[in-house]
Amino acid sequence: MNLPTPQSIQDNIAQNLACEYITVEGDGQHFFATIVSDKFINKTKIQRHQIVYATLGDRMREEIHALSMKTLTIDEWKENNG
Repeated sequence: MNLPTPQSIQDNIAQNLACEYITVEGDGQHFFATIVSDKFINKTKIQRHQIVYATLGDRMREEIHALSMKTLTIDEWKENNG
């Protein structure tokens, strides 16, 4: 089995979740994603992560060892990066 790449994970999330901004970094086993989407409005941190996990489906169980995330709404992103 090929190790997942940051780009393949980023593409997978972007294809299944409307994102204003997304970036994924990692080494083939451990990854960190920053995801900005208005789908996160009024969602708890856990709910936001569940949304992202759902976009990855079986990849979370079979390929990706660890995925840390920063999940923000567009307004939260603007506040932190404005």
